[in-house]
Amino acid sequence: MHPSAVKKTRSFPYAAEFRFYEELNDFLPPEKRKQTIAYRFDGHPGIKDPIEALGVPHPEVDLIVVNGRSVGFDYQLQPGDRVAVYPVFESLDIAPIVKLREKPLRRIAFVMDVNLGRLARKLRLLGFDALFSNAYRDDEIVAIAAAEKRIVLTRDRRLLHAKAVTHGYWVRSVLVARQVEEVLRRFDLAGQVKPFSRCADCNGEIERVAKEAVLDRLEPKTKKYYDTFFRCPACGKIYWEGSHIGQIRARFQGLVALSKDPDP
Repeated sequence: MHPSAVKKTRSFPYAAEFRFYEELNDFLPPEKRKQTIAYRFDGHPGIKDPIEALGVPHPEVDLIVVNGRSVGFDYQLQPGDRVAVYPVFESLDIAPIVKLREKPLRRIAFVMDVNLGRLARKLRLLGFDALFSNAYRDDEIVAIAAAEKRIVLTRDRRLLHAKAVTHGYWVRSVLVARQVEEVLRRFDLAGQVKPFSRCADCNGEIERVAKEAVLDRLEPKTKKYYDTFFRCPACGKIYWEGSHIGQIRARFQGLVALSKDPDP
């Protein structure tokens, strides 16, 4: 074989140990889950680079501990470091020790990828601000998330590797009911549910409207049996509390305590 045909492999002189916890293991190959991973490197890379090189998107990470000390994404990896990487803690306040982000989001608002249209409607029915469009490209989702401080929800884990995404979640399930449960638990939202305060179609905030103002748009039986109505100022859709609302409450009653008052 000609010498020029021999493939040269680069040797990395340094090594560090990584261990990922709980659902972060979903991003790892089976043979690397729930165990210490040796990572070889050269120079002093920022710790976010090896975390993502191992397959874990940075928005899924909530705490990094190196040699027993919490560090930020700008920490430069050193030879011999022992790194523990954790996901979001649902019931434990770790704000005093987290070094990853300057401050948490002031409000809960989502932007969804094209695979999560049904989830967007369900979240809106529960009162959450959830932007969605079949026309959104990945770069548009990233730009919206950065400009409006929104959490990216996606079925495409590659989207979470975008540097501009600071908060995001890879939705594991393909079943919409399970997806709702995932999101509510992941962001600890049970106490923030406000059902039927947003339009399921366009994400606008609905408001109470006099029955007389929408009378000409109602079906005869609706006119007869219902008196309390709401309207979305953005798209004009009319809402009233019919049997479907009871069905939705029943569906989620095991997960969250839904308000019985639909008045936004």
